[in-house]
This record gives sequence, structure tokens and C-alpha cells, in this order.
Amino acid sequence: MNALHKVLEAFFSPYYFRLALPDVWAGFQLNVKMMIVAEALVLCFALGLAIVRGLPGRAAAPLRGLAIVYTDFFRGTPLILVVFLVGFGIPALQLRVISGLSFFAYGVIALTLVYTAYVTEVYRAGIESVHQSQRMAARSLGLSYMQAMRYVVVPQAVRRVVPPLLNDFIGLQKDTALVTVIGVAEAAQQAQNFSTTWANFTSYMVAATFFILLTIPLARFTDHLIAKRELKERATAG
Repeated sequence: MNALHKVLEAFFSPYYFRLALPDVWAGFQLNVKMMIVAEALVLCFALGLAIVRGLPGRAAAPLRGLAIVYTDFFRGTPLILVVFLVGFGIPALQLRVISGLSFFAYGVIALTLVYTAYVTEVYRAGIESVHQSQRMAARSLGLSYMQAMRYVVVPQAVRRVVPPLLNDFIGLQKDTALVTVIGVAEAAQQAQNFSTTWANFTSYMVAATFFILLTIPLARFTDHLIAKRELKERATAG
């Protein structure tokens, strides 16, 4: 019982939970802002990169090659290393424009660089899932390649990849905690500061609670979309 009491007091103390709540909540709001900004940028950049990877013809080969190098590099590099490179490397360059940004901006840049590579592959899978006859029909109507992508292929592809996109953004939302290593006072950093000051770990449970409350509804919504799509596919096949 004594050991159990120590565990409860160290991690689940109601008193320290209430005490840590305001600071951790303020930090978590920063996590949410970072997630929203990064998600918006990722959606735009990843779609553009996915379209570049599918450009036809020999003239576009260098662009396709650059897109492949980008996705391979950032998918293979741990996010924490990218956060270090961006958060500490860019300021060290002492460049006039990019070396004076806030740590919040560097955190968003690191998240965008890495998750753009992942979401590019999601978009690309969606684009490739659209049957080639759709492109051929669009081209036969006089649409250019980019017009066919814009009006025919991409709308269908985006609808098909919403569930995996949401899964990636659940991961992004949790990974915003990693930017604490460059000094962003988000939820994890606030929890650590509280723990150091009060010698109690309940603040980490407060931070975990906020992340869980945001993540679980997204996960259940993703499951709902997947189940709905599978039901539609079975009905169509039948």
C-alpha cells in the first residue's frame, strides 16, 4: 500500500494536477497552434510535391528526381534531428532573413519538412489509385495535363486519402512535443518545468491528458471514415 500511495502521489496527485493545469494548458495551446500552422503548410506543399513526382516526360526527370530525394531524405531522418538542425543550425548561420525567426517558427519549419515527405507519399498513392482511363478521358476532352490533375484526378485522390491523412496528422499533433528541445514553451516543456520545481510528475499526466483528449476523437473519426469507405466499397462491389 505504501508503494501504491507513492505512485499515486507522484503521478496522480489531485492537488498537483490542479496546480499544474494552468501552465500546461497554456503550453498545450502552443502545441495546437503549431499543429494547425504545420498541417496547413504540409497539405499544400505535399500536394505540390506529389504532382511533381507524377509529371510525365523526360524534361521533368530532374524535378521528379529532386522530389524523390526530398521524400527519401526526410522520411529517413528522425524528426528530432531535423528539429536540432533547424532550431540550432539556422540561427548559427547568422543570415539576415532566416536566422532571426522565433523558436515557434523553427518548430513549424521542422515539422513541415518531415511531414511533407510523409504526406507526399499519401497523396501520391491516392493519385495513382485513380484509374488511368480518367486521365485519358480528360485529355481527350482537350484538358492539359495540369488541368486534368486539377479538375479530375486530384479531387478524387484527396477524397480517397482523407483517413491516412488524418492518421499522419494525429502523429504530427503528438510530435509537436519534440520541439521542446529547442526551447519552445509548449505543454511538455511546461510539464518538465513544473516537475523540476515541485519534484512531482503529475504535470506530465496533465500534458498527456490534453494530448489524449485531442487525439482520441481524431482517431475515432478516422476509424469512422475508414469503416464508411469500406461499407461503400462493399456495396459497390455487390
